[in-house]
Amino acid sequence: MENEENGVEGRPAMENPKKEEEEGKGGEAVSVERTFERQRVPPWREQLTARALAVSFLLSVMFNVIVMKLNLTTGIIPSLNVAAGLLGFFFVKLWTKALEHAGLLRTPFTRQENTVIQTSVVAAYGLAFSGGFGSYLFGMSSKIANQTTEANDSQNIKDPKLGWMIGFMFVVSFLGLFSLVPLREIMIIDYKLIYPSGTATAYLINGFHTPQGEKLAKKQVRTLGKFFVYSFLWGFFQWFYTAGDDCGFEAFPTFGIKAYANKFYFDFSATYVGVGMICPYIVNVSLLLGAILSWGLMWPLINNQKGHWYSADIPPSSLHSLQGYRVFLAVALILGDGLYNILKVLHRTIYSFVSAARKRPMSSLPISDGGRAVTSPAASFDDKRRTEMFVKDQIPKWVAYVGYSAIAIVSIVTIPHLFPPLKWYHILVAYVFAPLLAFCNAYGCGLTDWNLASTYGKLAIFVFGAWAGAHHGGVLAGLAACGVMMSIVATASDLMQDFKTGYLTLASPRSMFVSQVIGTAMGCVIAPCVFWLFYKAFDDIGISGSQYPAPYALIYRNMAILGVDGFSSLPKHCLTLCYTFFALAIVINLARDTCPKKVARFIPIPMAMAIPFYIGTSFAIDMCLGSAILYVWGRINKAKADAFGPAVASGLICGDGIWSLPQGVLALARVKPPICMKFLSRKMNNKVDAYIETLS
Repeated sequence: MENEENGVEGRPAMENPKKEEEEGKGGEAVSVERTFERQRVPPWREQLTARALAVSFLLSVMFNVIVMKLNLTTGIIPSLNVAAGLLGFFFVKLWTKALEHAGLLRTPFTRQENTVIQTSVVAAYGLAFSGGFGSYLFGMSSKIANQTTEANDSQNIKDPKLGWMIGFMFVVSFLGLFSLVPLREIMIIDYKLIYPSGTATAYLINGFHTPQGEKLAKKQVRTLGKFFVYSFLWGFFQWFYTAGDDCGFEAFPTFGIKAYANKFYFDFSATYVGVGMICPYIVNVSLLLGAILSWGLMWPLINNQKGHWYSADIPPSSLHSLQGYRVFLAVALILGDGLYNILKVLHRTIYSFVSAARKRPMSSLPISDGGRAVTSPAASFDDKRRTEMFVKDQIPKWVAYVGYSAIAIVSIVTIPHLFPPLKWYHILVAYVFAPLLAFCNAYGCGLTDWNLASTYGKLAIFVFGAWAGAHHGGVLAGLAACGVMMSIVATASDLMQDFKTGYLTLASPRSMFVSQVIGTAMGCVIAPCVFWLFYKAFDDIGISGSQYPAPYALIYRNMAILGVDGFSSLPKHCLTLCYTFFALAIVINLARDTCPKKVARFIPIPMAMAIPFYIGTSFAIDMCLGSAILYVWGRINKAKADAFGPAVASGLICGDGIWSLPQGVLALARVKPPICMKFLSRKMNNKVDAYIETLS
C-alpha cells in the first residue's frame, strides 16, 4: 500500500500470486517462459503502441482521482497495481476483439504491451502521492498555515496555483528516472533483487496472457465492474443527504452519540472497506489499536487537563490546545518508526551488497530465493531467456548522465524562483547526494519492498529547513526540499520495480524507460489538475473534521516548524509524551524483528497506529470491516476469495473514487444536495421540537 510511511506509505507488495519459481512435482521449477516460447517478442518500438498509450492516459486520469481522494482523506493508499494491470488488459482486449471481428486487427495484444500500460499508469498516479498534494505541497498553503500560530508569515507560505505546480512537477519528477539507469543490470541481473511488488505484477500479467489466465481475468473484470457500479451508485445516493455539516450516512452515530463525538463510528465508506480488503490484517488492526489508544483513552484524559496543561480559552484548532498533542504525538510515532526502518534497511542494504560482492566470483545468487542459488533446468532456461532480452536493448549511459545533468541545471535555476527561501546551493547539494539516497532506497526496496521515499523527504525537511533558518523562510524551504528529495528517490525506486516487471515479462528496458517517462509526463499534468479540482470544489479542504482534512499536510508543516523552531512550539508536557512515543515506536519495531514470526505477526505497526491520532477512527473501522469480509470469505471459499478479493476491493475503491469527479463538478457548479439527514440525541431532539413549537 502506499501510505504515509514504508509499510503504510511506499508501495507495499500485494499478495504474490505465485512464488518467483514455483515448484512442481519432482522438485523441478515450473518454467514460465516455455509457455510463451513460440510467441514472438516484439521489438521495443512495437511494445509502445498508440492504443496502449491511449488506455494509459484514460486509466491515469481515473487512478489520479482515486489516489488524490485517498491522499486528502487519510493518506493510506493501497497498491493499485492489480487494478491497473487488470483494467489495462480488459480495455486493450476489448479493442483488439472489436478490430478482430471487423477484420482490421494487425497487431495482437502482448504481455509486453500490457506491461507498458501498467508501467505508465503507475508512474502517472504515483505522482499524485509523491507530488505532495496531500502532504508537503499542500502544507505550504495559507489554509494549512492558518491552523498554526508559528511560521504563518508570507515568506513561509505559497498557495497552490495550477501553473507553478505543473512546472514544479516537471523539474523534479524526471531526475529520479535518470539517476539509476546505469545500474539496472547490476541490480536486476547480477544481484537478483526480488522487488516483490514488481515480481507479483509480472506474474499477474504473465497469467493474463495464458488461456486459463485470460478466462479468469475476464471473470475478475466482470466482478470489478459490478462492484464499481455498486460503489459509484452508493456514493451518488449518499450525496443526496449531505446538505449541511455533519449530515448524511457518513455522520451516522453507529455506536452512539458519545462514541460519535470521540470519532468512533462507521461512515459507510466503500473506498475504505475496499482498502481494508487489500491491506494486510495487521495494518488494519494496528489502525484500530491506535484509534482506541488515542481517541478512546489519551485524548479524553488530556482533555480533562484543560486549564492545567493548556489554557481553556485557546481555540480547539490551536496547536497549543489538545490539537497540539494529537499532531505532535503522531509526528513522534512517525519519526520513530521512520528512523528505525531507514536504519534497518540501510543495514540490510550494506550487508547484502557486501555479501553479494564477496560471493560474486562464485556465481552464486546472494539474494534470490532466500539466498539459495537456483539451478534447476527450468529456472536456468527462464533466466537465460530473460537475461538475453534484458541486455538486448541497451540504454546508453550517456543518456542517463546528460539527462540528469541537464534537468539538474534547469532545476537549480528554476526552483529558487518558485521558492525563494530555497537557494541554488541547497538544491545543488541535494542533487549531489540524491543518487546515493536513490540507490539506497531502490536497493532496500528490492530486498524488503519498503519504499522509504517519504522518510528521506522528512530528513530533507529538517536538514534544509534548519540550514535556511527560521528568519529566512526555513519552513517553506524545508517543505520544498522535501518535495525535491522525495520525488527523486520515489521515481528511481519505481523505475527499478518496473525494470523487474519488464525483466520477467520480456518487455524491453527501453520500452520500460520510455513508458515510465511518458507516464511521468502525464502525471505531471494530470495530478496537479485533479488536485486543483478538489481545491477549488471543496472550500473546507484541509480543515480538520471536513470531508477532505488532508491530515499529512498539517503534520508535514509542523515537522518543518519543529525542525526550524525547535521544541518551543510544543504545548505543556507534550515533549515528554513525544519522547515516550518516539521510544515506543522503536521498541515495538524491535519486538517485531526479534520475536518469533508466530508472535511477531500479532505485534502492531507503529506507523499505522499513528494515522488515527489526528483524523479519528471511522476509516479504521471501515478497513477492519473490509478485513472481516475478506476473512469470512476466505473461510468459506479461500480459492475464490484469493482470486476475486482484489477485484472486489478495486471495484469498491474505483467506484467511490470516481464519484469524487462528478461530486467536484457539482460543487464547482454550486449544485447542493437537497436533504440533510442529521442524528440527534433524545435530549437535543426535545430541545429542537420545543424550539420549532415556539415558531408555529
